[in-house]
Amino acid sequence: MEASVGAVEHIISYSFTDKTLLEEALTHSSYTDFPSYQRLEFVGDAALGLAFTNYVFLAYPHLDPGQLSLLRASNISTEKLARVAVRHRLYRYLRHKSAAIDDKVKEFVDAVSKEDDTAIYGGTVKAPKILADIVESVAAAIYIDINFDLQRLWVIFRGLLEPIITLEELQQQPQPVTMLFELCQKQGKRVDIKHWRKGAKNIASVYVNGVFVASGSSEQKEMSKLNAAKQALHKLSQSMPINIGPPQFSVELNGSFEIEGAKQKLHELCSMKKWPKPIYRIEKDAGPPHERKFVCSVQVATIGGTFSMLGDEKSRIKEADSSAASYLIRALHESNYL
Repeated sequence: MEASVGAVEHIISYSFTDKTLLEEALTHSSYTDFPSYQRLEFVGDAALGLAFTNYVFLAYPHLDPGQLSLLRASNISTEKLARVAVRHRLYRYLRHKSAAIDDKVKEFVDAVSKEDDTAIYGGTVKAPKILADIVESVAAAIYIDINFDLQRLWVIFRGLLEPIITLEELQQQPQPVTMLFELCQKQGKRVDIKHWRKGAKNIASVYVNGVFVASGSSEQKEMSKLNAAKQALHKLSQSMPINIGPPQFSVELNGSFEIEGAKQKLHELCSMKKWPKPIYRIEKDAGPPHERKFVCSVQVATIGGTFSMLGDEKSRIKEADSSAASYLIRALHESNYL
């Protein structure tokens, strides 16, 4: 680990007083012999966000709050930070015991290497959150090591984030939300994007003529909207979804959207509609053995398009599957499929 610490110190041009902070920042929860970066990631997310907020506020005195928010969201998004980890090869120094991490990271690294220019709004492969986590954790390690000096953190860390995405660059690249509205307008369709919060996440859902198409999430509201628009464009580019009318299937939705027996009900719904069986995936598997936490997703292909939803964090995979199924049933219900 000493070699990894030295290599990362060279990359960020900063030598730690307490090198165990950097060791922790480079340790995934699957590596149980040392504290993981989860607490540092929590601090780094907030510190990096505030440091960048200070920067854009002072650097762009004439921009309105919406423009400032878009700049911040674009520069500290999961997509941008993941690309920072790839560009500086920080992922090479993460210690973990998960083959799945290597596979996801390799797929993303390979995709980024084939791009001609930086994809501000994302490329062909979704950025693995773990790459952004590394960057945020390293930022937190620096922040703590310099006694929580936010201004100094920005001086040290800014070089890692370069090139900073500017408003001009955002305006030059086709914006997914704009493209989505233009595509649907040509087809005579109406687009609605609805927002809500789920814990610390902002969720945006795209509806076309009242039919749910796709959703996206992020800690930044603007980025969740962009992510949702990207997912919707991908699906709509293949075929515009159509309203097939409500099937004869009813569920009772409560305030938390936890539906009793949701997984079985979703299976029955798919069988009745002659849709393929739901596909469940574990999207997050974190924490020590005695406090394991899981987040699962579920995907269902319908005549009108493919629905995909993430569930809440749960202590058992079965419960995480059920949570995802509950959210998907809700999406189908809101889209008049139920």
